[in-house]
Amino acid sequence: MHIKEKLVELGISLPNISVPAAAYLPYVQTGNLIFLSGHLAKKNGAPWVGQLGKEMSTEEGKLAARAVAIDLLGTLNSALDGDLTRVRRIVKLMSLVNSTDNFTEQHLVTNGASDLLGEIFGSTGAHARSAFGVAQIPLGACLEIELIVEVE
Repeated sequence: MHIKEKLVELGISLPNISVPAAAYLPYVQTGNLIFLSGHLAKKNGAPWVGQLGKEMSTEEGKLAARAVAIDLLGTLNSALDGDLTRVRRIVKLMSLVNSTDNFTEQHLVTNGASDLLGEIFGSTGAHARSAFGVAQIPLGACLEIELIVEVE
């Protein structure tokens, strides 16, 4: 199935690229690799604020991670001039989860993003990854994810 058709089937509309909130670029391409800067979880257009293990459950965190993956795909789509078929491989995903010191399910939260990339790209979406628990994320967001993608 074509990627655009898969997005329609999943009811996903990709957002436009976000304007950076600080001194960085939304993405940088070197050779065949695109490095996407960390994207914060958003809910209704505002930072999705909360801490896993305190105000948020693992399931809510998975939804936030899925939302971040959609935002990342919007940025990637812009980087590729609207042609996601140029994606050869999702190489690496790194997830920072705003969590309490006793919360240990960062990997499960991050599955929200990993699972969506697999649904959309199939085996091309299988990737290496890291999931970290951190004390705080900018603007109090519950999650930040960055991505490295190989393209044609």
